Amino acid sequence: MDIVDADPTPVVSADPQNRWLLVVGVPSFPPLSELAEEELRLAGIRFKPQNNSRSDSSRFNSLRLVRVADGSEREIQGLPEEPRLSHVRWSPDGNHISFAHTTEDGVELWVADLDSARARRLIGSRLSLVGNVHPKWTSKGDSILCALVPDDRGDRPKEPAVPAAPLVQENLGRTSPTRTYQDLLKNPHDENLLEHHLTVQLVSISLAGEIKHLGKPDMVWGCDPSPDGKFILVVTLHRPFSYTVPCSRFPRRVEIWDGDGNIVKEVVDRPLQEEIPISFASVVDGPRNFVWRSDAPATLCWAEAGDGGDAGVEVEVRDRLMIQSAPFLDLPRCLASLGLRLGSVFWGNDDLAMVTAWWWANRKIELWRVRPGNPEQTTEDRDHHKELVFERSWEDRYSDPGNPDLARNQYGRLVVRTTGSGRYVFLVGEGASDEGDRPFLSRFDLETKEATELFRSEAPFYEAPVSLLDDEIRNVLIRRESVEDPPNYFVRDLKTGEERRLTSFPHPTAGLLGLSKEQIRYQRKDGVKLTGTLYLPPNYKKEDGPLPSLLWAYPQEFKSADAAGQVTDSPYRFDRAGWWTPIVWLARGYAVLDNPTMPIVGEGDREPNETFLEQLVASAEAAVEELIRRGVTEAGRVGIGGHSYGAFMTSNLLSHSELFAAGVARSGAYNRTLTPFGFQSEERSLWEAPDVYVAMSPFMHADKVKAPILLIHGEADANSGTFPLQTERYYQALKGQGATTRMVLLPHEGHSYRARESILHMLWETEEWIERYVRAAEPESSENPASSD
Repeated sequence: MDIVDADPTPVVSADPQNRWLLVVGVPSFPPLSELAEEELRLAGIRFKPQNNSRSDSSRFNSLRLVRVADGSEREIQGLPEEPRLSHVRWSPDGNHISFAHTTEDGVELWVADLDSARARRLIGSRLSLVGNVHPKWTSKGDSILCALVPDDRGDRPKEPAVPAAPLVQENLGRTSPTRTYQDLLKNPHDENLLEHHLTVQLVSISLAGEIKHLGKPDMVWGCDPSPDGKFILVVTLHRPFSYTVPCSRFPRRVEIWDGDGNIVKEVVDRPLQEEIPISFASVVDGPRNFVWRSDAPATLCWAEAGDGGDAGVEVEVRDRLMIQSAPFLDLPRCLASLGLRLGSVFWGNDDLAMVTAWWWANRKIELWRVRPGNPEQTTEDRDHHKELVFERSWEDRYSDPGNPDLARNQYGRLVVRTTGSGRYVFLVGEGASDEGDRPFLSRFDLETKEATELFRSEAPFYEAPVSLLDDEIRNVLIRRESVEDPPNYFVRDLKTGEERRLTSFPHPTAGLLGLSKEQIRYQRKDGVKLTGTLYLPPNYKKEDGPLPSLLWAYPQEFKSADAAGQVTDSPYRFDRAGWWTPIVWLARGYAVLDNPTMPIVGEGDREPNETFLEQLVASAEAAVEELIRRGVTEAGRVGIGGHSYGAFMTSNLLSHSELFAAGVARSGAYNRTLTPFGFQSEERSLWEAPDVYVAMSPFMHADKVKAPILLIHGEADANSGTFPLQTERYYQALKGQGATTRMVLLPHEGHSYRARESILHMLWETEEWIERYVRAAEPESSENPASSD
């Protein structure tokens, strides 16, 4: 209970001018009564109709300022009583902070002034956060765009007592595969409810509280002001709706409005998207992903697929990056043609934008330099208008050069930070290496393609650059942590190496001070290198003898055995003990091997899942053998557990090996025929790979489970593929085969658990299970229990 009730570490963000840090307090877990409030689940979104707020939005309860120059602090006064804050945003000039406050009957918009360090309410309970329209500052910082509940909305539609007609769906020979989605529309009443609650009035609200209506009420799904504040990019949804895909695929109209809400240009009216191929890297056919170019006054950018959105088609050009500038009368221009799928765009200036492109099948990623002031004119110009900077496999973490460091420009937008008349950019990365992750900051020469390291994390700390604080590249804001020190913020002088502390967040679970943490390395019998993080209870000594142990893991697919064997994470990071991590069981005297790598490798044309079970068992066997070799545990007293795909892993290991005394499987999927159009990293359908689907489905092998297995699931799980029916049917299969099993359905909980009562009960169930079947188990005489297959 002490671990669960410990105050979470605050969230920290720097203002656009790097003068202040905003420290945002995070409350502990809400009561179950909050989750039990009325909730509508429509077209893939969940919201509370009584106050027009999303069910899963983050909540904060305090705001505090820390001056970067000297570390002095100021608490923001005047916050609402019992604050339930969300969508906390700095104004572009850094002089104000906006946030929403959720009450029982609505959502209010508030603003805090930095000069007075005092908050005030701008509007009462009229804000709507049901759609994707969140309060957003305009570039001048003098007004906020947001969505209000229309004054004349009226009562929500009532469900008819008697259906007017049967529900009918048809498909006339068109190929329309879809993955397994939750919370879909089911009938015309659902359609009416969705339209009712998504219909909002877009407004601009000044700092004085003056409200300016923009356009008419509509199903506004998103909005974004142009950097110069003269235009607004507006996305609205419209009918016909669908009963097979979520609202993100519903028909949408993309328009550009002026500052008064008048339509300047209809960019595209995209139809319903029910036929996107399931192959990874497939996308919408036609224009998509509209954003403003952040380094220009008003230039719209978007991607267009050159393959019709179908990743299975062989073409020379996969995507084109398109731009069109105000007044939006000229034809759009192609800024870059890409042989892979467009990823991210980091804007800089007319001479610099950095564009990433990727491809799933070979895990390839590219970084290109393009010159926005000189877009392509013809097809023949394509390769002359972009320059390859990096090309690598994203699985190879050791080769990751980092991402461009960004700074705020005159519009308050993030752009690539440059120096030396644009010759140099700065790269920030995780610094993966054989020693573990060592975050870094480097200066990169765009002409020579050479990097000069400015900073790299050193033992015994894990230090990550957050932001450069000056144009002289002298001081950098870093987040520093260690095994026993939670993340805190420091200013580091890059020339002298001196550091100055800005925050002093305490250790949230002092009872676990003194725990032992070690990043261990071992090898699978096929030669693949494996790693894991071994935790031992505080004050444990080897002479104390072997401990009951718990492995907590999550499999991952790879196309390269070398990449699969790379070290992940850092031995110097702080690990917060919480319900989501197995290190909570150190408090009960268990040895814990967290995230022992379970790579599933398929090199070349071979799909990883063709040998999923063999590789999974081999990885688990290597982990158990390593713990036994070290003397921290003994055969027969090792448990296995995981969440989501880790639960799927757990049930498979209990079906196909005798390595574990018991298992804990949370929120998993166990019958892959119920996710027939792909799952996790498997992009083939059930009909393309039936043997793989059956072999990998624990449901099909319930008769092989001999070790006790605890099944836990949120009864309102909305994650694609892991609907509660998976656990219910698997439990019935296990019970029918005489297995020792227990099923726990947590009321009102989703894929991740939120209510204090649910979390404590889940931990109680887990403790009872592993105490009975792992700690109390008799050690085995054999050190190498054989596979049951």
